[in-house]
Amino acid sequence: MDSEDDMHDANDSAEDDFYSGGEAGLAASDDGDADYDFADHDSDDSAELLSHRQQQSYCILNEAGIKQCQGDDINRVSTVLSISKSEACALLRSYNWSVSKVHDEWFADEERVRKVVGFPEKRIAMPNDRELTCGICFESCPHASMNAAACGHPFCSACWRGYISTAINDGPGCLMLRCPDPSCAAAVGLDMINSLANEEDKEKYGRYLRRSYIEDNRKTKWCPAPGCEYAVEFVVGSGSYDVNCNCSYGFCWNCTEEAHRPVDCATVSKWILKNSAESENMNWILANSKPCPKCKRPIEKNQGCMHITCTPPCKFEFCWLCLGSWSEHGERTGGFYACNRYEAARQEGAYDESERRREMAKNSLERYTHYYERWAANQSSRHKALGDLESLQNDKLEKLSDIQSQPESQLKFIIEAWLQIVECRRVLKWTYAYGYYLPENEHAKRQFFEYLQGEAESGLERLHQCAEKELQIFLEADSPSKDFNDFRTKLAGLTSVTRNYFENLVRALETGLNDVGPSTSQSTAGIKNTTSKNVGGKSKSGKNKAASSKSGSSSRGVDDSNIWTCDQCTYVNPKSAKACQACDHQHR
Repeated sequence: MDSEDDMHDANDSAEDDFYSGGEAGLAASDDGDADYDFADHDSDDSAELLSHRQQQSYCILNEAGIKQCQGDDINRVSTVLSISKSEACALLRSYNWSVSKVHDEWFADEERVRKVVGFPEKRIAMPNDRELTCGICFESCPHASMNAAACGHPFCSACWRGYISTAINDGPGCLMLRCPDPSCAAAVGLDMINSLANEEDKEKYGRYLRRSYIEDNRKTKWCPAPGCEYAVEFVVGSGSYDVNCNCSYGFCWNCTEEAHRPVDCATVSKWILKNSAESENMNWILANSKPCPKCKRPIEKNQGCMHITCTPPCKFEFCWLCLGSWSEHGERTGGFYACNRYEAARQEGAYDESERRREMAKNSLERYTHYYERWAANQSSRHKALGDLESLQNDKLEKLSDIQSQPESQLKFIIEAWLQIVECRRVLKWTYAYGYYLPENEHAKRQFFEYLQGEAESGLERLHQCAEKELQIFLEADSPSKDFNDFRTKLAGLTSVTRNYFENLVRALETGLNDVGPSTSQSTAGIKNTTSKNVGGKSKSGKNKAASSKSGSSSRGVDDSNIWTCDQCTYVNPKSAKACQACDHQHR
């Protein structure tokens, strides 16, 4: 399968606009440079566009849909090759349900394909005797009670049923069932299963057949969510691996992990392995403990003096700092809370290597903990947002409809806001895995990434607060509020603004922040020049500097004098705009 980078041809432009909502992510300014502005998209149109894109890239299949697709493929092969449906089914199974591959192989060498699958060119009839001897039970049976595959080897119906039932109960291997005769490789087709097996075995065989269609077919997969029975048919080369199943679970088609744009599958694999590996445990032990000088067991010191006694059966007493025997310590060496011997040895360089290793492990652990805690925090926030969304749909929306005297269809902007919050929490979560693996020596790129991440976080917090806190005011009201329409405008505007920003942020990270050239300088010149080039006069102002600082971002390089923030929806506008570009509120 093509790599993810190959699947995103539309994202190659180095002038991607982080704030525009256009399909190409670029809005041209008067001077020909990229102009960072939010396009005014109607939410309904955006939803239809998203739905259209999803329909173009994949299709969700239930059990009936799987049967329909499987039947269509069987009919197509049967018609083109002029063979029975049972033979067509066996052919497709043998070639992993690839219609094109069946056609190619069949027309290239029909005789070889028939031999591989187990279909003789001409069906051999059973001997036309009144009685025949069964090859399994060796009983003489009437001709009417005997059956044979295409090879013509006769067996009685009772033995056939037992043979088929045993094969089906043994598992999916029954799909490649052959003639009971040990010397024969003729296939036992679907037609014989349907005519000889009982209803329970036929139902089980049908389930194996549907499973084979999904699991052996390169264009279909099961949804990996626990308990989900939907399958997904994917159009390879459609541009994005993200799939949203009807069970509400989102996953990556390529690696079947949780949907993780903008991070690639290799990074996700490394991050998940790191979260579950023992390496971080060893780093913690190295950073926070020292080995007993006698038995070498690691000991953690979290409080108290420097006098350490190892646990039984060792019970060795030693100094925590220099690891020497405590019998050689006392007031003359610094008492219980210091060690003159350690300080003297350290000045001579005796502890340089061990201290360096311990310091490196501590720094590595602290860095990993920084990113993991924020990754986990956004994951937790996303789960809570999903719970709030479910509560809203099941109960609160109806209540709000009654209070504000508006139909629920007029309140779908709230649902859209919460769906956007859930999606943005997922994206923001994976940006921390992205940041962890961003090379340390690319300082300009790291600074620019942290700035974008901080702006994304502060924008999402504004949307989340509006959808959570401000909505609660109207839920607790006793009568319709005249401010509800203003709330609608504000929430819809914030949803659109946040959606546009995150979509372009994802595109930028997927292209590796190509706007920023390689640099090893630790100065802010690189980020300042890059930000001026890409953000221009319509960047967000970094108003919520506390939120940006929390995620390690830097908002330097943005000219606050060329922008103003809307009092109603908090959208950042260029100084030349007379009205807010998100909600049309007039600038005072």
